[in-house]
Order: sequence, then C-alpha cells, then structure tokens
Amino acid sequence: MNEPIPNRPRRNRSSEAIRDLVRETHLTTHDLIYPVFVQEGTGISQEIATMPGIHRHSLDQLSKHVESVAELGIRAIALFPVLGDDRKDTLATESTREDGLMQNSIRELKKLFPELLLFTDVAMDPYSSDGHDGLVHDGKIVNDKTLPILAAMAVSQAAAGADIVAPSDMMDGRVAVIRDTLDDAGFTETGICSYSAKYASAFYGPFRDALDSAPRSGDKKTYQMDPANMNEAIREVELDIDEGADIVMVKPAGAYLDIISEVASMSPVPVAAYQVSGEYAMIKFASQAGAIDEESAMLESLTAIKRAGADMIFTYFAPVAARLLP
Repeated sequence: MNEPIPNRPRRNRSSEAIRDLVRETHLTTHDLIYPVFVQEGTGISQEIATMPGIHRHSLDQLSKHVESVAELGIRAIALFPVLGDDRKDTLATESTREDGLMQNSIRELKKLFPELLLFTDVAMDPYSSDGHDGLVHDGKIVNDKTLPILAAMAVSQAAAGADIVAPSDMMDGRVAVIRDTLDDAGFTETGICSYSAKYASAFYGPFRDALDSAPRSGDKKTYQMDPANMNEAIREVELDIDEGADIVMVKPAGAYLDIISEVASMSPVPVAAYQVSGEYAMIKFASQAGAIDEESAMLESLTAIKRAGADMIFTYFAPVAARLLP
C-alpha cells in the first residue's frame, strides 16, 4: 500500500473557481499606463514597423485614439513627442516653446479628457540634434548644464497641464532641480515620476525608431545604468526619493524583475515599471511567427511585473490587456 500524501497543492488548482480564489497577484486595468506618440501634422496615423499595432499619431488622430482607450477604462497615458530634424538643435530649444508640439498636445488632451492622468516625458533626446539626453560638449554629456534645460522643460509641460512630469534622462541631481523649479513657478501639485533605475538596455531599439531619437554618435552608457548592477539601482532610487520624487521607476521591466522586487521592498513611494518597446516587440513578433500565444504571453509578462512589486506598469499592451482585465 502506498503511503498517503498529506499535502496536495494541486487541490487548489483543480478548477478555475478555486484558482481565482487563491490567486496571489491581481492585475487590473487600473494598473496600466499607456505610452502614446504624437507627431506634427493632421490626419496621420502611421504604424511603427518595429512595433506592430502601435502608431505615431498627429494630434487630431491621437485625440480619437485616446478617447477609444479611455472607454476601455485606461485612466493614464504617457505622452512622447516625435519631431522632425528641422525642429531639433543642440540645446533642445523646441522642448520649452509655449506653442510647441508637446505643449499643444498636453493642452488639447487635458481639455478633451480632464480626468485623464497625463504623464509627460522630460528629456532632451526627442528635441536634440545630438540624440542624447543631455548637452554634448567635446563628445561628452555635460550633466550640470543640462539640469536647467530639463527644469524649464518640466515647468513648460506643467504650465500646459501635465499632471506628472517624468524625467527619463538619468542626469545626476535632476529631480531636486526640477522639484525646486516647479515649486518656485507655483506648480507644487505637479508630480514627478522619476526614471530612477533606467538601464542601458538593448530593448529600447523600437522606441528609438519611433521617435527617431537614437544618439548620432556614441551611446548612453555614461548616464544610463550597467545591466549588471543592482546596488547602484537602490542608490539611484534613494537619491531620487530624497530629492522629491513622488514615484520611482525601473526600466526595462521583464529582464529586471529582481530590481523591481528589491526597489519595491525598500521604497516608501510607489514603484513604476516600464515594459519597453523591445519587450513588446518580442511578444508581437514571436506570436506572429507562431512560436507563442500573444494573449497568454502578454498577460503572463504583465502579471510577472506586478508580482515582482510594481504598483503601476507602462505598457504598449494596455488597450489589448484592458479588454481582458477587470
């Protein structure tokens, strides 16, 4: 006679009903932030070849698109501008123009969707002819002289109606300068979501295609983090919190679940994670090739990010996921 098995974990997997009851991680539409791309012009909705299903929209088309995703229950978007080379220069002067693409888009979206939470990107690379997140001098990224530009950019976006500015540049000390400048300008209620642990990742390729923002020379390894480092991420997060960040971010997400977990365990402020363009593209292209099921892989990847400790997830899958999630 076989010995009895006293503990049978499979009992709690025996039906969908019991699996739902004992589920430890609950992913909902309210966890998701949808990144969108706006470009100049009218009547434009151009699919990005390396990101199937994701488009660069002119503002009129973006407004229609945002209306459709808001109807799915998505309550937050992250806005990124796509500029032509004629709008770019070494000082990113377009980034602070009152009637610039970003500022006009913020005003229009907040007018049409006042309840929508709007995150806006603060970095030089979409506006810079050098394609870097900071000023370039003699081939080097100049940290301190970049900070006033980022702060002015944040104030310009806040004045247009941004709810949360999101510095993605990885310059040292930028959160403190942005916070002080926002406060001095009267924008004490504007939040800061800092890209605190942003790694120098191979998974950003499609995003740079979308924005045409790849560096014209060199790479971003002198300011973005080494993928081998964890302790450095904790230090970056601690510094940003001390400087006034309301939310801290880990980017990318899928290859950095251990970082998300460590940050979540120590951070007194909410933790965001960004499922980046390359992560999205891998699932899309693998599913198109018949290698995996797109819906299952998407939900599994997002659940893993939430399970690791993320309080919110930036993801290009947001509209698709929202149709499946509570």
